[in-house]
This record gives sequence, C-alpha cells and structure tokens, in this order.
Amino acid sequence: MEFNMKIHTWLLSAVLASSSMVAISAHADNTTRVAATSALGSVVGTALGNQMGGHTGAMIGSAIGGAGGAAAASNRRDRTESAIGGGLGGVGGYTVGRNMGGTNGGYIGAALGAAGGSALGNKIAKDKADDRRYSSNEGRGWKKHRRHHHRHP
Repeated sequence: MEFNMKIHTWLLSAVLASSSMVAISAHADNTTRVAATSALGSVVGTALGNQMGGHTGAMIGSAIGGAGGAAAASNRRDRTESAIGGGLGGVGGYTVGRNMGGTNGGYIGAALGAAGGSALGNKIAKDKADDRRYSSNEGRGWKKHRRHHHRHP
C-alpha cells in the first residue's frame, strides 16, 4: 500500500512538473523542451499503464505518454514527427530498460527513449522545413521581371 501511495505522489509531481514546464515556455519551441516533456509524459504513461494493465499496459502507456508529451510541447509544424519519435522511443526504451533493469529500468528506459526519439523527430521536422524553404527560394533571383520604360520624344 505504501509503495502504491509513493507512485501516485510521484506521478502527480511529474504531471505538475511537465505541465508547468509547458506553460512556462509555451512560445519557446526547442528540441530540449520537447525531449523533456516527452520523457516526463512517457514515464507518467508507463507508470499509469503498469498500474492498469501490467507489462503490456506499461508499454502502451509509455508510447502514448511519450507521443502526447512531444506533441504538446512541439510546434504545430513539427508535431507529427516529434510525436512519432516520442512514442516509438518511449516504448522501445521501456522494453530495453525493463529487460535490463526490471521495473525501474523500464521507467528510466522509457524516459530516455522518449526524449531521444522526440528530439530526433523534432530535428527531422525542422530539417525538412528548412529544405522546403531553401528549395522554394532556389532560382528566384534569376526570374526577375524587369520593366523597360521607353521614353518617347
């Protein structure tokens, strides 16, 4: 019973920390904030999933929590890639961590996996946006239309 109360207290603290982090820096979209929020979301999702459905529930919770955290913290244009990275990283990290270090290893793995996956997804989205922006501007300098003003005497 005491262990259950510790988990609930810890979960509440993690939720409050993640929501305040998102609220404080809502306009400063950066990869670090996306990674941190995804990591917290994945840990919270893992713990809730573990309480509700054991190992399988924890895997599902880590994926949903990592994706949700990344989506909440990322820019609208980068949201999809960040969420996919956070979800896949969270479930992969949980699985590896649990196999290596039990339940606590699963939590640590979920956090690290979600952070790395969402950061990678966010970076990929930003690089794609930069490539599109660069490609759309390419060659524009050569297509200037010049008006010739003829002076008639």
